[in-house]
Order: sequence, then structure tokens, then C-alpha cells
Amino acid sequence: MDGRHGPSSNPYELTEETPVYVISVAAQLSGLHPQTLRQYDRLGLVSPDRAAGRGRRYSARDIQLLRQVQRLSQDEGINLAGIKRIIELENQVAALQSRVAELQQTVEGAAVAMRQREAQVHASYRRDLVPYQDVTQSSALVVWRPDRRR
Repeated sequence: MDGRHGPSSNPYELTEETPVYVISVAAQLSGLHPQTLRQYDRLGLVSPDRAAGRGRRYSARDIQLLRQVQRLSQDEGINLAGIKRIIELENQVAALQSRVAELQQTVEGAAVAMRQREAQVHASYRRDLVPYQDVTQSSALVVWRPDRRR
């Protein structure tokens, strides 16, 4: 295995990443010749998993990628080196988007923790103290009248 397939609670669960198709079936599903699939594997465009006997096993994701390579090559006229670079960049973008999502969760968690800590600090304030307010000098005129009752 190449690490693409994450651990699953059910080892028999099929996902789009599960390698199940032999090369002849993958060729039929993608509309390509088996030799073309072998060439793409050698070039690193689509690298399927290998079975115990070293036979290639393609996943539904691999089939989609084969179709994308064919479309880019035939419809867009992009050479295989360019297609490989496009695939690498798409994988890099996906990895970066995943990392951004992780970092956003981390930041949100830190913000929640900060607000909770701030609330704890505010709750710890002594309530018997009067807040201090700085009295600034004023130029207001005050009339003083002495108390005559004495």
C-alpha cells in the first residue's frame, strides 16, 4: 500500500480509494489500452496499488484520474509531462487546502480557549473594589460657599 488509503473501521468497506480493478477492467472502464495504463504507471501519472503477486490494482479514483489524463491529452493537447505537472500541482493544492482547514480548526480552538480563559479571569475579579477612574483637571468654575451653620 502507498498510504493513500486511510484506516477504516471495516476492512471490507469499499471506497473510491479501494484498489479493486485489475488492469484489463481498468482499461475498459477508462477507455484506454492496457499498455497505455502501464505507460502511465511507468511515467508516474497514475500509480495504482500492487497486489501480492505484483499485479496492478486500480481504484475508482485511479479510473477517474485515467479519464482526466486522456481528456487533457486528447481534448486539450497537453503532453504527458505537462499532465504530470498538472496532477502534481492539483495534489499540492489539495494538500494545502487540507492543511489550511487543519490550521483554521486549530485557530478556532485557540480562540475558544482564549475566550474561556478570559471569562475565568473576569470571573475572578474582586467585587468589593470600586473601579478607579482617573479624575482630570477641569477648568470649570465652581462657586464655594462656606457653611454658616457653625
